Amino acid sequence: MYETYYGLSAKPFQLRPDPHFFYGSKGHKRAMAYLEYGLSQGEGFIVITGEVGAGKTTLVRSLFNRLPSDQIVAAHIVNTHLDPDDTLRMVVSAFGLPYEGASKTDLLTRLERFLCDVDHQGKRALLVIDEAQNLSARTVEELRMLSNFQTDDKSLLQTFLLGQPEFRATLHSPGMQQLRQRVIASYHLGPMDAQETHAYIEHRLATVGWKNDPSFDDGAHAAIFAYSGGIPRKVNTLMDRVLLMGYLEEMHTFTEEDINTVIRDINEEYKVPEIMGTPAEDAMPAHAGLDDDLRAGGMRMIDQRTGDRRANSVEMLDERMMRLEKSIVSVLSILKKIVATPQGAAPHHVDNQE
Repeated sequence: MYETYYGLSAKPFQLRPDPHFFYGSKGHKRAMAYLEYGLSQGEGFIVITGEVGAGKTTLVRSLFNRLPSDQIVAAHIVNTHLDPDDTLRMVVSAFGLPYEGASKTDLLTRLERFLCDVDHQGKRALLVIDEAQNLSARTVEELRMLSNFQTDDKSLLQTFLLGQPEFRATLHSPGMQQLRQRVIASYHLGPMDAQETHAYIEHRLATVGWKNDPSFDDGAHAAIFAYSGGIPRKVNTLMDRVLLMGYLEEMHTFTEEDINTVIRDINEEYKVPEIMGTPAEDAMPAHAGLDDDLRAGGMRMIDQRTGDRRANSVEMLDERMMRLEKSIVSVLSILKKIVATPQGAAPHHVDNQE
């Protein structure tokens, strides 16, 4: 919708990770350097952590685009809410091997045979585990055991672990000493600073043909950074809404107040809903038949539902925005027809015959 209005070839702030939009901030360049260093070593574990939306997945996909396919066979796993046996199946499946109905022994045998074949072809196998904070200690240990596949002079499998900051707690727990000894590099990807956030916005716009329309003054950029904290995904969410508002209201210049207007709209959408006009926390009445434990349990249920709703909101936002755009297009089409109808002209009626 707004892409055509501003002369852009595509949406610059889509939420799904796209390596074509990769922006090398200081942190992202350093994280990429660690990944590339790990590749050059050909063994052990590389650990990259970062906040939700910091750009870890985009970083990995950008790395994948650089990988020489004739030298490296890579597999990427995102679903990590698995027990150790399921994780092994997922690893086997990610490398394109059959896994259904196989025992653990069969899975290990197939994986080892595959890794040996890869080595005989003069290639290396790389396993990337995303959302590693969801891995249990037992599952992490299972992954460590896979690093034991090796020949006399080299490892057959190298693993990258990417996750949110809490994964570092798992990594430094008492039972993870053997894994820590195999970590050859670790890096925490922090948020961008204000200057980098400004450059990030212009980089994504320029990638789709931006020619300074629309423009953003210094106050607008300051408001964007204040809201997003330099987290790429939060920047994308806000900027997509800003450009949609600009299209609807025919704006070509954005100020701090314009950005704050959109921020207020977003914050309003994420307010915890009220129950019968009462905030959720007060909706659990305390009386003789409802003791403190039950009340606390009820509040935990509300908190959990709220957390689940917020966790799913990022994935749902693209779909919601698409539906909204279609609805707006329909409304604009009707309005244009109304405006184009000469004054005094009789409207066309269609009678329903019953």
